[in-house]
Amino acid sequence: MINLKFRRALFACAMVVGLAGVSATSAQAVVVNAFTNSSSGGAGVSTGVLLTVGQIFTVDVNPNDLWNAGALPRWSNADGLKVKLFATGADESLQPLGTLIGDIFPLWTQDGLTTAYGTLVGKIGAGNFFAIGTHFSGPANATGELKFYYWDSNNWDNTQFVTATISAVPEPSTWAMMILGFAGIGFLAYRRRNQAVALRKA
Repeated sequence: MINLKFRRALFACAMVVGLAGVSATSAQAVVVNAFTNSSSGGAGVSTGVLLTVGQIFTVDVNPNDLWNAGALPRWSNADGLKVKLFATGADESLQPLGTLIGDIFPLWTQDGLTTAYGTLVGKIGAGNFFAIGTHFSGPANATGELKFYYWDSNNWDNTQFVTATISAVPEPSTWAMMILGFAGIGFLAYRRRNQAVALRKA
């Protein structure tokens, strides 16, 4: 049977792996600007998040966080200009309560993606654009750094920004390496303790 000391070492390893997992899946917030990060006339914002094709990740944006594609009624959240939106009197548009600030517009097509103007979109490395909106959860379609864009045909009249929160699940290979590494440390500690006991008894 595995003695008590070794069981304690394995438990400690499991706790460390668990803490490492919490760190690896911690959320990261990124500000995406409608003017500087437009898909046309701007540049994507680097998130610093590196993904591998197939790796699961999520992105969330507060539905009440608004940005703007130009003159009224072109305000929307990260889902884009696909519903009628009315001012609350306290939103970023600064328009009086009840004013129509966002409306339904034709879709915009760029580099193979067709989606609503004002949608938050992503791109991973050299992969294709994909729609994110106020919520996305799924596998990465390419390997590389995740970047965010404001979906639009131009950027000269865009204003405001949204804040996107990213969470990425570690790859299975990463978990395996962590588990093997910490298990190895625990086993070495167990051997050293046994050797020390043997020396004392000799």
